[in-house]
Amino acid sequence: MGPTHLKHNTPYILHYFWQSGMDMAGADYQLTKLLGLNPSVNRYMIYLQGCYAGGTALRLAKDLAENNAGARVLVVCCDMITMFFHGPSETHLDILIGQALFADGAGATIIGANPDISIEHPLFELMWAQQSIIPDSECGIVGHIREMVHPGGPKILDKIQQNLGLKEEKLRASWHVLSEYGNMAGPCVIFVLDETRKKSMEEGKTTTSDGLEWGVLFGVGPGLTMETIVLHSIPIDTPCVSAHDDA
Repeated sequence: MGPTHLKHNTPYILHYFWQSGMDMAGADYQLTKLLGLNPSVNRYMIYLQGCYAGGTALRLAKDLAENNAGARVLVVCCDMITMFFHGPSETHLDILIGQALFADGAGATIIGANPDISIEHPLFELMWAQQSIIPDSECGIVGHIREMVHPGGPKILDKIQQNLGLKEEKLRASWHVLSEYGNMAGPCVIFVLDETRKKSMEEGKTTTSDGLEWGVLFGVGPGLTMETIVLHSIPIDTPCVSAHDDA
């Protein structure tokens, strides 16, 4: 999908998820100007959702695309953790964990329905999505505007693997993103999807998800709140995916 198609395909909806602070006019306003989009584009800003925001963005974009004929939803997730940098504290050792675990990051993707494969290159289908609050878990992950305490990272991945009985390779992309980029909160799921796609193509898999037809995306954040999305992979040997790989 080229820039001209993005500018003139209507209705067009812009999502911008910003975790770490807020401005007015917001980053959605600045991004609309930078991309040269129609001034009447529908924009939505969602702040301070924590580590499940990427899943929230995809779920809401799916609903918008399916209920607005012809819409293409640009989802942008951004998180800047360095603005919360703290010096060491003898009374709050958890601050050191946060400084070591979290990182800045930004990711973007376009969500739509009924793609025109002559110019669009779908990689995953979002089949079903739901947000859930895990009962009696409100103290599991706590976030504040100026301080963040998060016991996640390797511990969350270990628990998911253990409780679901998954083999190590099932979370390979998640571990890679965590080790290379850190916990970027909302943008992480977009990085994981992209890493899964790239590795699948590099290794000659038959689909964009390690050769498998189905997959599940999880985002876990304060609440504890969990976003769950069921994914359907696209065969890599289809013309649209091959064209994307060559681009």
